[in-house]
Amino acid sequence: MKNNKIKQILAASVLVSALSLTQGCTQKSVEKRTTKVKANLNGISLPENYKDWRVISASHRIDNKTMRIILGNDIAIKASRAGQTNPWPNGAILGKLVYKQKQEDNWPTAIAPNPDKFIHAEFMFKDDKRFANNGTGWGWARWLGDKQVPYGDKNDINQSCISCHTPVKGKDWVYTTPIKLP
Repeated sequence: MKNNKIKQILAASVLVSALSLTQGCTQKSVEKRTTKVKANLNGISLPENYKDWRVISASHRIDNKTMRIILGNDIAIKASRAGQTNPWPNGAILGKLVYKQKQEDNWPTAIAPNPDKFIHAEFMFKDDKRFANNGTGWGWARWLGDKQVPYGDKNDINQSCISCHTPVKGKDWVYTTPIKLP
């Protein structure tokens, strides 16, 4: 019972922190980055307006002590709110802003994304035709650090992403479970 209560409090604090800090974290960390970000080797560009996207969910990886704020473009938001995410519609773009976690200064039992420890931004672009050849219908891209350096090389443009997401192949290759709004 006590463990469930702690887990519920932790889950609630993660979501509240993600929702409340999305604006601050994205603005503080993203403003440091250059506006001219290089496309990845697939020719995928960092979506310019992703800082204005809405939250789909949040996640906390306990293995590497990172927190992810999962954002979506308008198509992804509409699909997530309607529960139409398996499959996600063409044109949907999911973004994850990944930060190291930190203990809240004034709330010792809570953790939050550390706005000074941005790790990377990763995006999934749904387009069944454009990305049919990789077997997923998704384009994968990641930009590392505050300088937003494209991740990957010509030998591994998509494979590490696809390998990681294989366990959720039956969920259209997406780990994220959209939050349900009251």
